[in-house]
Amino acid sequence: MARVFALKDATKLSLPGRKSREIVAAASGAQASTVRFVEIEPDKPDTRRGPHVHFDFEECIHVLSGEGTMRTDKGEYPLTAGDTILVPAGENHATYNTGTKVLKLLCFFPINDISAATIEYESWEACGGSD
Repeated sequence: MARVFALKDATKLSLPGRKSREIVAAASGAQASTVRFVEIEPDKPDTRRGPHVHFDFEECIHVLSGEGTMRTDKGEYPLTAGDTILVPAGENHATYNTGTKVLKLLCFFPINDISAATIEYESWEACGGSD
């Protein structure tokens, strides 16, 4: 049976440098999907989220509004409203706001619980990269 999920009812997550809400996941009855709505304020390097990696699944991010950069092991990718980026499984990555307004993202994962196969790092050096 189809279900509608209201953003106001989404689970608030505690991730550095951003407001993140999990709209759909195992806790809400999803069998194979997670959807998150993320807002990142204009860049403040001291509050940035460090890189992270998903080992068993890819992440697809659609930019709703604002400007940002996706940094990965393979390089940096500028992002603007309307862009979508696909990050392969196993690739360290982090998204930063490079604009003057809030960067709003819709993030999709083909799994209903991302926590078991995700590792958060405090810095790029910690995951084998360089700051």
